[in-house]
Amino acid sequence: MSLSPQFLDELRARTTLSTLIGKSVKVQKAGREYKACCPFHNEKTPSFTINDEKGFYHCFGCGAHGDAIRWMTDQRGLGFMDAVKELADNAGLVLPAPDLQAARRAEAAKSLHDVMASAQDWFVAQLNGIEGADARDYLNKRGFTAETIQRFGFGYAPDSRGKLKAALADYDEAMLVEAGMLIQPEADANGGRRESYDRFRGRLMIPIRDQRGRVIAFGGRILGAGEPKYLNSPDTPLFDKGRTLYNIDRAAPIARKSDRMIVVEGYMDAIALSQAGFEDVVAPLGTALTEQQIERLWSMVEAPVLCFDGDSAGQRAADRAMLRALPMLRPDRSLAIATLPVGVDPDDLIKMKGAGAFQIVLESATPLAERLWAHEVAQGETDTPERRAGLKARLNERVAAIADRDVREQYSRMLQDKFFESYGWGWRRSEVNAIRRAVIETKLSVLDNHFKIDQRIRWQMFRAILLGVSRYPRMLYEHREQLMALDFSNPEDNGIITKEAARFNRWREILVQASYERPDLEEDLIDAILAGSDIGMQALRDLQTDLAFTFYSKSGDRETAERDLVEVIRALLVEQYLFARLAALKAESYSAAMDDEMYERWLNKQQSLLMDKQRNDERLMALRADAGDFMRAAA
Repeated sequence: MSLSPQFLDELRARTTLSTLIGKSVKVQKAGREYKACCPFHNEKTPSFTINDEKGFYHCFGCGAHGDAIRWMTDQRGLGFMDAVKELADNAGLVLPAPDLQAARRAEAAKSLHDVMASAQDWFVAQLNGIEGADARDYLNKRGFTAETIQRFGFGYAPDSRGKLKAALADYDEAMLVEAGMLIQPEADANGGRRESYDRFRGRLMIPIRDQRGRVIAFGGRILGAGEPKYLNSPDTPLFDKGRTLYNIDRAAPIARKSDRMIVVEGYMDAIALSQAGFEDVVAPLGTALTEQQIERLWSMVEAPVLCFDGDSAGQRAADRAMLRALPMLRPDRSLAIATLPVGVDPDDLIKMKGAGAFQIVLESATPLAERLWAHEVAQGETDTPERRAGLKARLNERVAAIADRDVREQYSRMLQDKFFESYGWGWRRSEVNAIRRAVIETKLSVLDNHFKIDQRIRWQMFRAILLGVSRYPRMLYEHREQLMALDFSNPEDNGIITKEAARFNRWREILVQASYERPDLEEDLIDAILAGSDIGMQALRDLQTDLAFTFYSKSGDRETAERDLVEVIRALLVEQYLFARLAALKAESYSAAMDDEMYERWLNKQQSLLMDKQRNDERLMALRADAGDFMRAAA
């Protein structure tokens, strides 16, 4: 069986070489390529590289080199046809049926490249001749430099039905028709054969090249009045416009370095951008971006940027490309949408504002998920529950089309969040969050103020406890651990020891040390020890400011006083725990992006802790002598 070069090229294009080789050899990503230890010779350091973009592998150690078919024959040991059949099955291609004309067609196809190269040379010559004056004038008005004109191979097709046909008379007429350079009319009413004629007439000619830089088709722009404004070659054995991207041969190597690929609407936009320094740019060829073209873009970069005109037609084209890409998304595959101002194409923008303005457009590109949300919201009103339900159903339908499970889950989560941001609770989520934050801040602000007032009271309580155990030293022996667990610092000071806290720590240290050194401490001995220490006068009771607990009164019941002292220590330890919990909860409110359910749980925790603290405060107040003493201490 004879296989055409076009079929084999298609087979290679549909085969991801790194995936094929990865079935037999462990490969790892290395920039835009992959590397592995060479399977054709023994080595410990990888020197075997795989380039999916170019479709070949190469070993810098032993020189092994080839494409997908060569891999199957050399590494797998298959015959050529067996290798092609297996690759075709994997790629979903059907082998062409063998026939007697196959060899002749294959040979003829090889010559089609020669036809296109000859046509290109002739078009360039016409541009530089007498008849190309209008075309040259048009290029000058567009601001294209001589270097750009030469680099992109601009040419001119004279307004004639037979000049190209005559210029390419060395080629078989049927071959010129097959290459798309001539049009063969249908037979007349009597069945007579009608004369073929030039397809392109009176047009500025732009060659379309494949990834190897070979001319495979042309685009022609009308210079005078007439339709269509742009005319492309028809599909031929060399040219499939649904798979081809204009300027791919020049843009691909640049994109591999920049990790960016810009997609614009037409080839004139691509040429203008390239001249302005944006060389990683391609364009579809008169049709909306197809799945095959998107796949080719992803073989070069992870997130191509679609930059279409801001008018309705341009935005519809961007949306069609987005919806076609959705089912094919993967963790390493996405798109971004950059929108030009309405009525302005890339060339206009650069001429008016400079290349920096276009760079801003690129940097402002919308991620695919954001674009999907905006697209579906724009499909109709959302002012009633029924219409919002319709929006939600459309979003769910779009998400369901994504084949990759992980990407699908992330899109679902994000779009649900955006839905509730806009419509949750009947308010916009941003408004809800603003109100929610204000409530939280108010509560925490009040709580903070309470901390400031309460700290002054807590200092009085710490002093009361230390005075209490100084009066009833027996409590030191039974509750040393609880006393040592008390934190005298202010929760707002982030663990910094203030002067007041340092004095309390020193006071406690003296008492605990004395309890370990002397087994039978009495109040008088404690007073003497403190009087001789650096605590000094601080340990004296002050009836004007000290809180009036039962363990202050010399005439009070000892058993009640000791019980109350233990209760106060325990209550302060509980308060210490609640302060820590509330502080952690406060931090959580600032660090976590909470949905409705999480916020409700957060709020319930906060309310529960505040209620526990209130009950603890009430218990502490009950242990004080009276409210007058409490208010006096707080003043």
